Amino acid sequence: MSEWLVLTLAILATCAIVLLAAVVRQRRVGEEDDPSETPDVIEYMTMMIGVVYAIVLGLAIAGVWEARGEADEWVRMEAQALHEMDVRAEVFPAETRDLIQADIAAYVGYAVDEEWSHMVDHGELTERGDELLTQLRTTVMAPEPGTVREVQAYQGLVDQVALVDEARSGRGDSAQSTMPGVVWVGLIAGAAVTLGMVFALQIQRSRRELVLAGLFSALITFLLFLIWYFDDPFAHGLGDSTEAYMSFFPQFADGG
Repeated sequence: MSEWLVLTLAILATCAIVLLAAVVRQRRVGEEDDPSETPDVIEYMTMMIGVVYAIVLGLAIAGVWEARGEADEWVRMEAQALHEMDVRAEVFPAETRDLIQADIAAYVGYAVDEEWSHMVDHGELTERGDELLTQLRTTVMAPEPGTVREVQAYQGLVDQVALVDEARSGRGDSAQSTMPGVVWVGLIAGAAVTLGMVFALQIQRSRRELVLAGLFSALITFLLFLIWYFDDPFAHGLGDSTEAYMSFFPQFADGG
């Protein structure tokens, strides 16, 4: 099911529940209910709850957005380091160069075609990916540099392997959910309390008040959806999360 379809259904369901509750409540209390009799303390509490919940939502959105940016940066760093290794390998003799580039291609191909789906589904990296990175490191450190250019390229390759390892670990950490379960409980409970306080203000069945109640509930639902959407950056990213690899290794763009 499309994420945007989920959002639409969630907004419609929330608005329907809030509006139905408002209509049913008004029918039960009848015309004798006077909103002007709402105690000032309830209005103050409603305002404070709304402000506090808005701050919590803002912090949650900022947190998942920052985590998404970090996930994108780890992927870009890993792809950039692999590309740099692929270029630096040109300095070595053909046999050594081909071995290094073949291991790079094997690692990238596996990461894009197989490991990515496993990472999205299970929130972790694979042992096979670790093995391919170990093989790449072994191949890079095996040759004995014979010229000044090879010595410089060799040191650069060793540094880039370390960078790939660091970026890979960061990518694995970013594959996990950013928001703990207890935070989600608080966000959902806060939404229920915030929407529930609307009825403490004794809203009427006028079109204006019902529209405002519906828009308010739709806004909260949308903000919760944004948090959920960005909480899993590799599964719900705004674009293809493997795009960084494709830009440096276009041969894998079509599963090559």
